[in-house]
Amino acid sequence: MSDQDPTDLNRPQRIKGRGAASNREGRFEAFAKSIEDDGWHREDEGVHRPATQVRVEQARSILSHNESPDLPFSLSINPYRGCEHGCNYCYARSSHSYLNLSPGLDFETRLFAKTNAAELLREELRKPGHVVSPITLGANTDCYQPIEREYRITRSIIEVLAECRHPLTILTKNALVERDIDLLAPMAEQRLVQVFVSINALDNHLASSLEPRASAPHRRMQAIAALNAVGVPCGVLVAPVIPAVTDMHIEEVLKQAAESGANIAGYTMLRLPHELKDLFREWLEIHVPQRAEHVMSLIRQMRGGKENDARFGSRMRGEGAYAEIIAQRFALACRKHGLGRSRQLDLDCTRFVAPRKPTAQGELF
Repeated sequence: MSDQDPTDLNRPQRIKGRGAASNREGRFEAFAKSIEDDGWHREDEGVHRPATQVRVEQARSILSHNESPDLPFSLSINPYRGCEHGCNYCYARSSHSYLNLSPGLDFETRLFAKTNAAELLREELRKPGHVVSPITLGANTDCYQPIEREYRITRSIIEVLAECRHPLTILTKNALVERDIDLLAPMAEQRLVQVFVSINALDNHLASSLEPRASAPHRRMQAIAALNAVGVPCGVLVAPVIPAVTDMHIEEVLKQAAESGANIAGYTMLRLPHELKDLFREWLEIHVPQRAEHVMSLIRQMRGGKENDARFGSRMRGEGAYAEIIAQRFALACRKHGLGRSRQLDLDCTRFVAPRKPTAQGELF
């Protein structure tokens, strides 16, 4: 149990529907803020619940080029900045610091929608120097987060890629991906698409605090089944594996994914870059205080005594005895359930047809 004063307004408290409990300053901020009790606060007032704000952003470019040897793709698109899913562990939180916003609550409540994404993508694909390689949607923030229902930017991007017969992969933890089966199924027939759904635990209570606005785990499992049923190859990512929090779910997630038609699986270990270390500790103190130090100890054990290790080759898997045990358990479960270990199928890059420039007369054929 915590020995903190329950009337301390700076003590982190759970905010229903949000993954972060505070709005900690980003690493580039010159000033820090704290709450002081002026005598007017009442305990029955509860915690303020910030609303989601979306700002339209006219992006200047849309294709991101990846040079990390840890990732199986070279091109990616992120339709949104910030993510309403609110996953406490999300490594992308630190990117909000570049906008002078907090990686905490700001990351999941102050969002940016790149509404000109499809237009920019057409321009990129028309360039003579474009080298066809599968484009990944959702590598940083989730391309099917709740605001996609209204803004439909992800769908507009897929429409362009389908028209041009350009291969893509999708990473998500939202069952909203089922909405676009009408586009994905024909692309799958031409080996142009692969989907990965991320599920790191099957406990709804845990998921509601760890990733509060993502689809429930069982609903994501249904999405895997729905996609595979119509021929869209959909695998599972057990990501991230969190020591002593989600690691006990690995085998059951893989078992149910295989039963849902998945034939490929991958995993990553928890990463805690920059401000995320403090935000994750805050979550532990609120939700599993009795295990908090044990969890952090295991993290340090697989990160060379530190809380984060950004080195290529080890940042996604960790090192040491604990990381090796997880690797062995994952490999054994994959063999048991017939799941391949590759992160990406051999998608067809030969069908691409560059989009034509728009003309005043329009398109007749």
